[in-house]
Formats: sequence, C-alpha cells, structure tokens
Amino acid sequence: MKRTTANDPGPVAVLGLGTMGSGLATRLIEQGVQVRVWNRTPERTEPLARAGAIAVGRPDEAVEGTSAAICTVADGDALAAVLRGPNGVLARGTYPGALICASTVAPEDVVRLAGDVPSVMDVGMLGNRDHARDGELRLFVGGEERVFAAGRPLLERLGKEVVHLGALGSGMRMKLLLNLLMGIEVQAMAEAAELAAASGLDKQLVLRTIAGSGFASPVMSFKSRRLASRRFDEPDFRLRLMAKDLMLATEQASAAGLHLPLTAAAAETHARAAEQGLGDEDCAAVACAVAPETGTHT
Repeated sequence: MKRTTANDPGPVAVLGLGTMGSGLATRLIEQGVQVRVWNRTPERTEPLARAGAIAVGRPDEAVEGTSAAICTVADGDALAAVLRGPNGVLARGTYPGALICASTVAPEDVVRLAGDVPSVMDVGMLGNRDHARDGELRLFVGGEERVFAAGRPLLERLGKEVVHLGALGSGMRMKLLLNLLMGIEVQAMAEAAELAAASGLDKQLVLRTIAGSGFASPVMSFKSRRLASRRFDEPDFRLRLMAKDLMLATEQASAAGLHLPLTAAAAETHARAAEQGLGDEDCAAVACAVAPETGTHT
C-alpha cells in the first residue's frame, strides 16, 4: 500500500455532489488524489466516475479506507443523515480520518453531530463552482489547532487562502456572515434597479453604472449581469440555500441578543421568493420578489 505523506493526502471521500461538492471532487481528481464519491441522487456521480472517481451507494461505504471525508450537503438535516443516519459515516462508530464539514449549517449542528470525532473541522467556503474546480476558494476553518495543522495540506489543494479561525463552529459562523452580506447586497441592487425602472431610468444602464461604481463589490458586479439579463437558471448559488443561510444568520443574531433589521428583512424577502417557486433558481432571482409584477420595468 502506498504510504500517505503530507503531500499525498491518501484517498478522500466527497459526500454531496452539488455545485461545490462536484467542483471539489473534480479538483482533487485533477490533483491526482484518489476520490470516492457519494450523492443522494446517484446520477450526479456519473461524470466524476468517468473522470476517475470511485462512485458508491452509501456514505459509510464512501469513507472506507479514506484519510479524509468532505461533507458538502445542503443543510443540517442532510448533514445529520450523512453522518448519523442508518448508513451514515458515524453510524457504526467514529471516523478515523479527518472529517471536514463544508456544508453551510448552524455552527451548533456541527458540534452536535460531529464534535466527538477526534479529527473534525468545519470549513466555510468562499467562492463559486469555478473557484472550487480551480483550487481558488478561500477557506475559513474551525477546529482544534492540531487538527487544522494536519489537514492543512489537503485544504491548500482546494483553496488559495486557508485561514484558521478558532474552535469548531467558527468556520460556519464566518460563512454565515459572508452569505449575510451577499444576500443583502444582491437584494439592495435588485431594489435599486426596480426603483430606477419605476422612476423612468433605463434599468440596464443603471445596473451597468452600479457594477462599475465604487459602491459595487465583486459579487454585485457579477450578479448585476444576471439581473440585467434576468437569466436565473444554471445557478451559481441557489436561492433556497441563500434563504436558509439568512434564516440561520437571524437565529444566530437572536441567540446573541441582537436584532439585525437588514438581515431580517432580507431573510423574509428570500423566503417569499422561495415560496414563489424560485428556490432552485440563482439567488439573484430575489429580484422577482421585489418587482411589482413579472415582466414590469424592463
């Protein structure tokens, strides 16, 4: 058997093959790492299997013989099923490798579900599918210092910046803060565009002006193109996941005794957009929830 070194992380399992999970698995395969993949809907494993991954039918089977397991599922319920369900990673005992929880969930869920694993980290990922595939993510990590030090070589294959924040749960706290900002920024830009159109200004011109101004963050410039084209399919980040993260942020604020009015308003708007059937569209589709009617103000 090939000996694992700091430069060779050994086989890695990727559990959950959405936008980010598929990107991470692709990156590892291209780096020459042996990858085992699992997804709730098996068809998503097929492109990765053709690229060289080993596709399996259960989470516990996916982690067999691996040095690390990366969980990138949609929410806390999905993470609980993958870790503690009947065929979960931890169903028959602890996991001996490095368990990396990269799903955006409540920080307390990471501690509750995986806090007893000897080597566990939670990782907030900043970036999109292209960043994941190209190793250009920014990774914000919670967990013990010794666990972080041991896992850093693997994380550095996946991200251009790897930051240790502190105790387990810290990575999720940072991720929720970042998504809070993105949700508010994109909604604010959508509202500005609707007000522009209602005031008789050219919405396309206004969006180009915002994107090129000093007020725009990189994500606003990126999302302005979706707002201008009103193309919300092939999402970079699904609206229902943004709605979930904004709700988690409001719950974190409430637990800390804080009232965050902008966050609460954005959470309500995104929840309404999801209820309108936009949950699987890109998060920029929140614009549809602030427009007076679909198709108005072009």
